[in-house]
Amino acid sequence: MKALAVTLASAALVVVGAGIAPAQDANPEPPSAADTAKGLQEWERIYAVFSHPRCANCHVEDDHPRWSGPEFATTRVHGFNVQRGLDGSGMGNAGLRCNTCHFETNSSVPHGPPGNEKWQLAPVEMVWFGKSSEQICAQIKDPQRNGGRSLEKVAKHVHEDELVGWGWDPGPGREPAPGSAEETFLAIQRWVAAGAPCP
Repeated sequence: MKALAVTLASAALVVVGAGIAPAQDANPEPPSAADTAKGLQEWERIYAVFSHPRCANCHVEDDHPRWSGPEFATTRVHGFNVQRGLDGSGMGNAGLRCNTCHFETNSSVPHGPPGNEKWQLAPVEMVWFGKSSEQICAQIKDPQRNGGRSLEKVAKHVHEDELVGWGWDPGPGREPAPGSAEETFLAIQRWVAAGAPCP
C-alpha cells in the first residue's frame, strides 16, 4: 500500500512536471466589492464610447443609420432613405450602397461625407442605439449579441478594427468619441480583470 502511494505521488509529480496544471478550483472567489467598484468605473469609460454618436449611430435596430451634428442635441435618421440593404450586409440597398457617397477616407470639407474602406452599418446582432448602460453591458458580454466574440476579442476588435477606429478620427466638424482606441482597449481589459461587472 505504501509503495502504491509513492508511485501515485511520483506520477502526479511527473504530470505536473510535464506542464499539466492541477485542476482549478471549480468555484473561484467572486470579485471583491473594491474590484466591482473599479470594474464599474472602467465600464463607465467604455459605455461613454459605445453610446457616443460616433459609435452608436450605426448600431441601430430599424436599419436606418443616424446622423448627428456637431452639437449632438439632435440625432436624425440618415437622409435619402438610406437603409441596411435587403442582403443584410449593412452596406445599403442596391443602387444606393454606402460607398456611393462614403469613400475610403473622410471628406476634407467640414460636414462632408465621412469615409472609411469598410463603411457600413454594424451587424444586426450588435444593435444598441438608444439602449441603457445596463443593457449594452449585458449585450457586450453575450457572444450571441456581440458578434460571437469573447471579451478579449471584443477588446481586440475595438483596438484594431479600422471602422471602429474611425470613431476617434471622424473628420472635420465632428466630435470624436471620448479617449482613444488604446485607452478603450485598456479600459476593457481592466473591466474584464475586475470581473466585468454591469451596472
